[in-house]
Amino acid sequence: MRHCEESPPGQLLLAIRQFNSREWFECHETLEELWIGETGEVRNLYQGILQIAVALHHWRNGNYGGSVSLLEGGVKLLTRVSEACLWVDVAALIADSNNMRAALEKIGREGMRSLDPAIIPQVKTVSAARL
Repeated sequence: MRHCEESPPGQLLLAIRQFNSREWFECHETLEELWIGETGEVRNLYQGILQIAVALHHWRNGNYGGSVSLLEGGVKLLTRVSEACLWVDVAALIADSNNMRAALEKIGREGMRSLDPAIIPQVKTVSAARL
């Protein structure tokens, strides 16, 4: 069992690279292997990032309902995690995901293709001083 203050495993670093490269399905696959054996905050971190990655995959494929609901579900899981965990800036990911969900809800299903790509969440890391 990992704790938030620890260094991230290599698979999480891979998942972050995949997420930030918009390889959201691959990120989901990588994180799925990680969260199964975890408990507590770290499990919620992995599942939260995984759900947001799947939400973005759904957005890209035109699945409005799946995107909005998984953004909400991912954020709900991340709110159970410290603001920074395994070097991940959880607070920023929550804020960015909520921002994207609000934008999607504002433009609706018909306008989802016009979403400003600048608001697509990225997984940011924090300095060791914040852990």
